[in-house]
Amino acid sequence: MTDAPFVATQLDAVRVISINDAPYNRMSLAFMDELESEVEAIADDDATRAVVITGEGTENFSVGMNLKELGAGMAERGGPDAIFDQRLKVLGAIENMGKPWVATLYGYCLGGGLELPLACHFRVAAETGAQIGLPEADLGSVPAWGGSARLCKQVGSTNALDMILRAKKISGPEAFRIGLVNEVWPMDKLKDKAVALAQELAAAPRMTVRTMMNNLVHGDEKSLDELIRMEREAIHACNGTPDAKEGILAFLEKREPVFNQN
Repeated sequence: MTDAPFVATQLDAVRVISINDAPYNRMSLAFMDELESEVEAIADDDATRAVVITGEGTENFSVGMNLKELGAGMAERGGPDAIFDQRLKVLGAIENMGKPWVATLYGYCLGGGLELPLACHFRVAAETGAQIGLPEADLGSVPAWGGSARLCKQVGSTNALDMILRAKKISGPEAFRIGLVNEVWPMDKLKDKAVALAQELAAAPRMTVRTMMNNLVHGDEKSLDELIRMEREAIHACNGTPDAKEGILAFLEKREPVFNQN
C-alpha cells in the first residue's frame, strides 16, 4: 500500500480508482485534490472509456469526508464554501463527462461516501453489510456535496426525505428496491462485477455512449420535444461512423460486433 489518496489502475479501456484509506476510506482534502486532477485527465484521455470508483479493502466503500480536517481546511482554503464548491465541481465533472462511471457500495457508504456514487451513472451494491445513507441530520447538518438534490432525482422526494430526515441507512437490496442501485451482488463478487460492467460499457460504440449520455444524464429536466430533437441529432452523429458500419456488417455476418477499433 502507498500513501497516495487513491490507487489508480488501467485495465484496457477501464480506469479503476480505489480510495486508499482502508478500512474507512475517508475522503480527505488530499483525496479530493488528487481526484480533481484525475477526473480532468480521464476526460481528456480517449483511451479510457469507462471508470470504476471503489475503495481499498472489503469493509467500507467510504465513510465520507474526514471531518477532523474540516476546521483547518476551512481556515486554509477560505471557508466552507471553497471546500464544498470544489466537491460540487468534481462531482459535476464526473456526472457530465460523457463517459460512464460505476461505483461500488459496500459497508459504510455515508455522506460523501454516497454523494460521490450519486454523481456516477451506475451503482452496484453488496448483497449484505452495506449501510447506505446521508446521515448529516445526526450532526445537526445537511448534505453538502449535492447529495440531497441527486438523491431526490434518483429515488424521488418521498424516499429522499425518509433517508435524510431520519438519517436512515439502507441495505443494498433496499437501495435496489427504490432504484438507487442498478445491481446487487455478494461482496466477494462485487468489485469484479463492477469492472465487468465498466468493460461492457467501454466496449459499446463510442458515439452511442457519448450522445446518449449527453441526452439522458439530465433527461428528466428536458421536454419530450427536446429529447426527440436530441435523439435525431444523435442519429446523424452515429450514421456512417466506423462503429455503425461494423455493427451492420456484424449483424449481416451473424457475429458479435467489435466496436471502437478506430
